[in-house]
Amino acid sequence: MGKFTIIGERIHCISPAVRQAMDARDPEPILQRAKEQLASGATYLDVNIGPAAKNGEELMRWVVKLLQENCDNVPLSLDTANKKAIEAGIAVYNRTKGKPIINSADDGDRKSNIDLAAANDAIIIALCSKSGVPADNDERMAYCQDMLEHGMSLGMDEADMWFDPLCLVIKGMQEKQVEMLDFIRQLKDMGLNSVCGISNVSNGMPREVRPIIDATEIAMAIYAGLKAAILNPNNRRMMETIKSADVILNNVLYADSFLDV
Repeated sequence: MGKFTIIGERIHCISPAVRQAMDARDPEPILQRAKEQLASGATYLDVNIGPAAKNGEELMRWVVKLLQENCDNVPLSLDTANKKAIEAGIAVYNRTKGKPIINSADDGDRKSNIDLAAANDAIIIALCSKSGVPADNDERMAYCQDMLEHGMSLGMDEADMWFDPLCLVIKGMQEKQVEMLDFIRQLKDMGLNSVCGISNVSNGMPREVRPIIDATEIAMAIYAGLKAAILNPNNRRMMETIKSADVILNNVLYADSFLDV
């Protein structure tokens, strides 16, 4: 994958402003968040419309077309439990800048999302879990192997399967952090791509502490082999860390202005 892939997380229906804009089909709040994230360095934008049991297909079509038509065909991660909504979004998706990402599958109830990705030539984020938090890395690897074999049996390229080891909150699961980093290294050694939701680690911490913890975690994860993350690109400290890591790992050519690129 080369340069680190940043998936902007801020178009999420959990935000009251985004939820209201989606319900009203009001483009401006959504486009504002999109453009802010892209200006800060996002590669993909995650579009989370929630369960979307009602009107999910129409909503996903609307938001995909809105973002791509106004943001130079930005590549998107389609995030919803509604499979028909994902299919509707893919049907109007412009692949000029990259394949769509389906967020996400697991080795349990959401395993069929791998089939959906295979049928639509999409990237799949595959959570290394079945239900709940894996007990250890052996369990993570068993789920990973099962999903990898399933995807490849459907003709998927392993490069289009991005495995998520699950970033766990430090408050309450501090002892699990090194284990998660070790699993990222295992995926790297296997030649597999990894991705995670980095802000999970700092949930529940004071606001002034979260950027410090998130930036440190991602620096360690990138060194271990992490290839992509779902995060807030407006977190300046995090973005500076990622850009610096890309330079140090020789993914991009150094220039004095590298932080501005």
